[in-house]
Amino acid sequence: MQIYLPIAEVSVNAFLLLGLGGLVGILSGMFGVGGGFLMTPLLFFIGIPPAVAVATEANQIVASSFSGVLAHFKRRTVDFRMGGVLLVGGLIGAALGVQLFNALKEIGQVDLLVTLSYVVFLGIIGGLMFIESLRALMRSKKPGAVPKRRKHNWVHNLPFKMKFRTSGLYISVIPPIMVGVLVGILAAIMGVGGGFIMVPAMIYILGMPTKVVVGTSLFQIIFVTAFTTLLHATTNQTVDMALAVLLLIGGVIGAQIGTRIGLKLKAEQLRILLAVLVLAVCGKLALDLLLQPSELYSLGTGGGH
Repeated sequence: MQIYLPIAEVSVNAFLLLGLGGLVGILSGMFGVGGGFLMTPLLFFIGIPPAVAVATEANQIVASSFSGVLAHFKRRTVDFRMGGVLLVGGLIGAALGVQLFNALKEIGQVDLLVTLSYVVFLGIIGGLMFIESLRALMRSKKPGAVPKRRKHNWVHNLPFKMKFRTSGLYISVIPPIMVGVLVGILAAIMGVGGGFIMVPAMIYILGMPTKVVVGTSLFQIIFVTAFTTLLHATTNQTVDMALAVLLLIGGVIGAQIGTRIGLKLKAEQLRILLAVLVLAVCGKLALDLLLQPSELYSLGTGGGH
């Protein structure tokens, strides 16, 4: 069943979009990531222009993240205070990111920037997560292995400390705000919730327990991506509602399934699965950038069509 997307100006199979939304929703529920880092490249692969994919995908992340948060809220695994601090940074970052996105759109470099950002970030994060998860798996397989206590790192020496009871932390608010700003910028430029950066940052930099990280990450993602969508819709008019609705339906159903699957797997297994997925998408995008396009002059097709 083909459906025409007015803003993207392409026809796509409606069931394919529902399926993609569902797949990303499942990942969202399992890993606490908005899933945009996979969905946006998948939309590129089926022919959606990057500028439209980025702005519209932010919309879908809001719904699948909201659906995921409800499931975590019932289990009391959301640190609202930490989420609020991350959110302050996230909103500042999103506003900066949309400005940068618009500036690059003016000079026609936005598609290249979006794809390059994906390759760089997915490559670095996927690699680091994969190595770390392998180590964690090895440790858990050793008989009598005692998990090491977290040492105090540089984060604990900074001023402006605050108690985060749900996470069992007493740390400075500066690192969470900085993580939030970075995630906000990425949300605007790459159409992602930023969970694939926020989740590792919350575990390794802030020292939060894994079970609280997923729900808290989704809570922050809802507001940052909603704000980003609003900015894109008002400044760029690149939000395709028909595309967003189909992705939304799939995403909300998928998030509920994903949350259930996530509970059955160990934290180390979840992290290694996520790392493999991230690296696979990174590889496909890098290949697309390096290989010569089939139509070198697809832009100048004015008169003959």
